Amino acid sequence: MDWSTLPSLSALRAFEAAARLNSLSAAARELNVTHAAIAQHVRQLEAELSQPLLFRSGRGVAPTDAGRQLAQELGEGFAIIADGVATLQRQKEDRPLNVSVTPSFAANWLMPRIGSFWQAHPEVSVNINPSTSLVDLRRDGFDMAIRFGDGNWRGLDSRLLTQGEFWIVATPAVLEGRTVDCLDEAATLPWIMEPHMLEWRRVVEEAGVDLDQVGMTVLETNELVLSATLADLGVSVHPKSLVERDVARGALTRICRLPVRDLGYYLLTLPGALSGQQKAFAKWLLASAKS
Repeated sequence: MDWSTLPSLSALRAFEAAARLNSLSAAARELNVTHAAIAQHVRQLEAELSQPLLFRSGRGVAPTDAGRQLAQELGEGFAIIADGVATLQRQKEDRPLNVSVTPSFAANWLMPRIGSFWQAHPEVSVNINPSTSLVDLRRDGFDMAIRFGDGNWRGLDSRLLTQGEFWIVATPAVLEGRTVDCLDEAATLPWIMEPHMLEWRRVVEEAGVDLDQVGMTVLETNELVLSATLADLGVSVHPKSLVERDVARGALTRICRLPVRDLGYYLLTLPGALSGQQKAFAKWLLASAKS
């Protein structure tokens, strides 16, 4: 199809609405534009096709013979387009919701809570894809993602889920019954860190611990770091949301907390209206994060 030979879609839509409703004003209301815009589109279309399409009839307008034929065919064409879009939208609603999330957040925050979402929304299937890799929501087919950062992801809408507060933790066995409530004392213990989350290292060093001077084991993922910490191998730093349950049940002891205003876990979506499934899951996530 050579689109360069066709009139503008805006002009065709304006004319079809005016001919169907027999009114420029009604067409303007339906398309949420001004009366003058509809009239201008119709005039441009008549000039381009070199024939009249509408004429005044009482307080409204009526199509000419040529206009009636064009309006009928446009109406059929727009109906086909609308059906095609509706079919894709229904397919999107019927398919599982694809969510990209970091493995640590999935294991330590999302999975312990998601049962309440499934109970409240049994009609919504959710595919949870744990990965630390960068993803392109549109290209990779994800409906939303949960990532740690400062909320600034270009081209995406972001909403804060969990505030950026870090906890320094260790098991009671590592602390050996001692009360360690400051970083100076914790600096004498073995540390476990992952190399990728530079923000976490920055937080600790800004609090006064030189991580280059402590005994440190580096593991590739935060899941390994947390597992090693729970296995009594050292001290580690994590967002509060990932370890608060382990602290509450006594598996870990919080040595100290480090508030950070500009970091946290964010829910990321493409700009624009969300589907029904996305709205339901986003609403549940935000409510769960506040509870």
